[in-house]
Amino acid sequence: MAEDIGVRFELRGVAGIITLDRPRALNAIDHAMVRAMRAQLDAWAGDEAVAHIILRSAHERAFCVGGDVRAMAELGRAGNTEAARDYWRDEYALDYHIATYPKPFVALVDGLCFGGGFGVSGHARYRVAGENLGFAMPEVAIGLFPDVGGTYVLPRLPGWSGTWLAMTGARIGLSDAMALGLYTHHVPVARWPELIDTLAEGEPVDRTLARFAAHAPAAQLRTLFPAIDRIFAGGSAEAILLALDLCSAGSTEEAEFARIQAATLRRASPTSVHIAFQQMQRGAGIDLAGCFAYEFRLVSRLLAMPDFYEGVRAVLIDKDQAPRWSPASLEAVDPATIAALFDEPLPDELVLT
Repeated sequence: MAEDIGVRFELRGVAGIITLDRPRALNAIDHAMVRAMRAQLDAWAGDEAVAHIILRSAHERAFCVGGDVRAMAELGRAGNTEAARDYWRDEYALDYHIATYPKPFVALVDGLCFGGGFGVSGHARYRVAGENLGFAMPEVAIGLFPDVGGTYVLPRLPGWSGTWLAMTGARIGLSDAMALGLYTHHVPVARWPELIDTLAEGEPVDRTLARFAAHAPAAQLRTLFPAIDRIFAGGSAEAILLALDLCSAGSTEEAEFARIQAATLRRASPTSVHIAFQQMQRGAGIDLAGCFAYEFRLVSRLLAMPDFYEGVRAVLIDKDQAPRWSPASLEAVDPATIAALFDEPLPDELVLT
């Protein structure tokens, strides 16, 4: 049953409700959950009794902390890279299906929302944030990159904020996520049961959300957005790190911010940081399907490279937080290698229609 694999489905009135419920893994999405959600969404798309979809978490701490990357690393280490690639192929197809879903899709997001959690919520037509939201795309810390459509969404955020989020994996809260347009509405979590009931009764989504929405607090980073735009507009990953170092002197808010970002970049996989920079350069001019195709090329090739396995070991398995990256510095990464990860077609490209 679907209830046994971390996701539950319910038809309440005219609302099809998907509830992520894998608490021990903070709702990390594994392959069985991907398949179950895709099958249910396909069934509801053709069901005239279903007017709209609601996606939520059963738990306060997390909406979803990402895809099940530890399982993918285990598959890759065992030589079963095709099974890992099948997971990402199906995950990206699910995310794209949500983006193009024929019925209104409402994602209710509170608590931690990382990586694959953004994949299933960040492309929804309506993205409702709760007050305890913690958003991040932290993949560079484990030798991956901000995928699940991050190549499309992040370059389209205001200024150079998306480049900052992609290259550092920085975590932001409700106020900044709303200011950047990652979410369409803020509704206090205490009102979510009433919101769901109203939608289940058949009230149109636009009208319902307009009635329940509250003003988000002013962006916490509002005084730093100009600095983010100035620094992360650099023409290369190395130039951005240099700009951060130059801004780090002193005791101002900007200097402290720059020191933290520079330290974060130096801890991340150099290869991943270069990939994230290129995603932001390329993604702004490509449609969503094309961005997912790029990401499938990238993830397929990173399965044959060391940093993903080393990052998962250091952060998720041994938890020593001391990954040994190869290459070990931004300067040692060959730009031609990064370009080839993007540009060389696969024999089995991801094609989404």
